[in-house]
Parts: sequence; structure tokens; C-alpha cells
Amino acid sequence: AGWVTRARKYKPLVLLMTIHERIPFLGLAVVAWYVARLNPNLALLLVFFFLSWQALGGGLTANAWTNLVTRVIPSDLHGTFFGTQSAAFNGMAGIAAIAAGLILERVSSPLDFTLCFLITTVMFAVSYIIIAFTREAEGPVREAVHPAAFWGDSWQILQRDRNFAIFLGVRILSQFASTAFSFYLIYAVIYYNMSEGLAGVMTGVLLIAQVLFSPIMGRLGDRWSHRGMMVLGALAAALSALLAWMATSVEWFYPVFLLEAVAAIAIWTIPIALTVSFAEEHQRPLYIGLSSTVTAPATIIAPIIGGWLADSMGFDSTFMLSAICGLIMAAVLILFVKDPPRKSHAPPIRPN
Repeated sequence: AGWVTRARKYKPLVLLMTIHERIPFLGLAVVAWYVARLNPNLALLLVFFFLSWQALGGGLTANAWTNLVTRVIPSDLHGTFFGTQSAAFNGMAGIAAIAAGLILERVSSPLDFTLCFLITTVMFAVSYIIIAFTREAEGPVREAVHPAAFWGDSWQILQRDRNFAIFLGVRILSQFASTAFSFYLIYAVIYYNMSEGLAGVMTGVLLIAQVLFSPIMGRLGDRWSHRGMMVLGALAAALSALLAWMATSVEWFYPVFLLEAVAAIAIWTIPIALTVSFAEEHQRPLYIGLSSTVTAPATIIAPIIGGWLADSMGFDSTFMLSAICGLIMAAVLILFVKDPPRKSHAPPIRPN
């Protein structure tokens, strides 16, 4: 975030850092091709190395990329953009999953996995070229900030901007409100004998609902309130968990997955647009960095707690945790979080 704050243009940082979330798939293709000749422990170590490298690249790129988007997209279209992007991602992910399944079924090893990773690498190269064509207006010159001052500024933001600090608390709650999502299919298979085919249908319901609802919720957030969309999502998360808890047959899980789709958009997509609306452009990297970092521990811990509850006390306890946290999240958003003031539109783009 400190590095991004000093940048007059964000695209060069994105192009530099996003290489690290793209190249590792080429490494995975090489591992897949030679996996039969490699020591199993070495192969596993290489896989984890490339996956960790890819995840680190994504984390390093995210702040600069989000700032780039918020600079080139007008402020009253941020939610629409992120919602449409999420819909496109989920739609293409579904197509990619079908394609990967066909490749793995019809192509012999080791070409099957190798081919999947190579196609991924090619698609990442295409998207890299598209990012390179983005036109970005140059920002003002900013003085270099000492790392100590950067941490001091971050702490001051949390102390000064009470509205944003409460919002971060809501984002932490949201990770616990979504804990049950990972266990719906497992629960339905164990207790209601959901077939593999029906499990695929339920996954399709979730995917299609996210594709349909993401741009709608993003646009409603722009026109009405991103906070309001998060309230809707918190209530959807609570209701989906309650329905799963009350379910008496496998059919109950159709509305469960539809509500999960609404909640997932409100918990993971809408907050991006809301986060960037809290800050002026020169402080936006700090806000984005804080939003990601402060919520990271809850993102890691919540599923572990959910799994522990399911193992030790049953799935009902996991569902109730999500329902309670979803209701608390909605209440905090309604009573304590205010909509940030609307910012002016992004500056006109000057060609590079």
C-alpha cells in the first residue's frame, strides 16, 4: 500500500506485480508433465511453491489493480463494474470447469493436467495484454512516505474514521456469517443422500444466480446504496443458514443456494466498491490495504471454527453461528455504518 500510495500511475505497478500471479501456472504445467518422473515429495513441494507464489502475486497486485480500476472507471459505476466483473468471472469459471472436466476425462495423463495449466497460462497472457492497453490519467506528484509514517497514517485512519473502522468490523463479522456456505453440500449429501448429479445442479444454481445477481446488485449499489446491498446480503446469509438448519428434504437447498449467491456477492464483491468510496484518491491505497489485512485473520479462522463446530457439535451449530453473525452484521450496518458521501466522477482519460 505504501508503494502504491507514492505512484502517479498504477498500471505499471499492476503490470509488474501481476506477472507473479500468471507465470506460476507455466511452472505447474512443467510439474504436471514430469510428475511421473519426480519424487512424490518433490512434486508436492513444487506444487505448493507455485501455488504460494501465485497467491502472493495476487495479493501484491490487488491494491494497485483496485486503484487502477477506481481511477479509470467513473465513481458512480464502481459497483456496476465490480458486479459485472464478478458475473463474467463466474460465468467463465463455469465454462472453464466444463472444459477442464472434458480434458481430464478424454486426454490421457500427463497431457491432461499439463494441457489445463498451459491453457490457463495462455489465457493469462491474453488478459495481461488487455491490461496493458488500459489508458490511465496520471495522478499528482506525491512525496515519498517513510514506512513509519505509513503505519502511523494507517493507525490514524482507524482512529479518525470511525465509520470505516466499524465497516471493517462488519467485514470481519461477514466472514463468520458466511461460514456455513462451505458445508451446505456436505450436509445435504450426508443427511439427505444428495446425488452427485444433484450436487452438480445445486452448484450450477449457485453459479447462475451469482452471474445474474452480481451486475444487478452492483448497479443497485451505485444508484441506491452499497451499504444497503450489504444489509440485504447479511440477511440472505442468515436466512440461508436458517433454512439449511430447518430443512426436511433436499429440495430446501434450492432457496438455500439462491440466498447464498446473494450473500456471497454482498460479502465479497460489494465491499470492494464500498471500501474505495470511503477515501479520497491519495489515501485509497491505505484504505484498500487496511480492508484486506484487517479482515484476513477472520477469513482464515472462520472456516476452521465452522469445521470444528460441525465435527464436535454437529452442522446445526455451524449454521446457527452463520445465522447469528449475519443478523448482527445487518444490525450493525443499519445502526452504526453510514453511507460515505458520493465522490465526483473519475477525471477524463488522457491517452498515453
